[in-house]
Amino acid sequence: MSFFFYALESIPANANPVTMIVRHLFFVMLAFLLSAMPAFAASGIDAVTVSTNAQGGQNYSVTIQILALMTMLTLLPSLLLAMTSFTRIMIVLSLLRQALGTGQAPSNQILLGLSLFLTIFIMMPVFDKVNTDAVQPYLEEKIDAPTALKNASEPFRQFMLKQTREADLEMFIRISGKAELQSADDVPFSLLLPAYVTSELKTAFQIGFIIFLPFLIIDLVVSSVLMSMGMMMLSPMVISLPFKIMLFVLADGWSLIMEMLAASFYVG
Repeated sequence: MSFFFYALESIPANANPVTMIVRHLFFVMLAFLLSAMPAFAASGIDAVTVSTNAQGGQNYSVTIQILALMTMLTLLPSLLLAMTSFTRIMIVLSLLRQALGTGQAPSNQILLGLSLFLTIFIMMPVFDKVNTDAVQPYLEEKIDAPTALKNASEPFRQFMLKQTREADLEMFIRISGKAELQSADDVPFSLLLPAYVTSELKTAFQIGFIIFLPFLIIDLVVSSVLMSMGMMMLSPMVISLPFKIMLFVLADGWSLIMEMLAASFYVG
């Protein structure tokens, strides 16, 4: 573990922004791992144990800590993506592609990359606060791992609470039977996370519905014109696609979509 800290600390302070963002994300992930697995940081834990069987051979076994670490490394990226703005952005861009009717253009890789970097842009204030309040004090050994986890979770909690509908949060509180919660600050992450994801899905589909409307109107107009001309064998998609692309380009659609997605997290 100390090797990863040394490698990340060796990155110069004047490195490019993408490298610094990756460095901060790795620090946050390591802080979560260390706080959730305090026993892993203890000295004297063997990664692999060797035992001799009755036939004189050797049996090798991996410790539970290593298995838990690998499991958390697998789940942590999905957890971090669910706690950020990635869900809403990815769904909206996917619905936009369907509304345009362009098939696989842009490709899934392009949409994924665009969603990821827009997520980093939107979440940068949260990442900076996590780095200032949790990661750097922990690396300087000013606070312990549990305190670092608490400080790191607070910016995410505030961001998620701001974007979560009260109805969704109350629904999960009612299902869990924890009616004794006095305020939103008392809501545990086990309830806040599903409520946040549910709210993000609702918001994403609402935005997608609004995006669909102008393209749907174009499809209806083109289909009606073709029907009136008796050209029922010609697919309306073939005729409407150039008009939808032209409308999207003339309206500077990509800039409007990016601005709208970013503003949807800052306003409200």
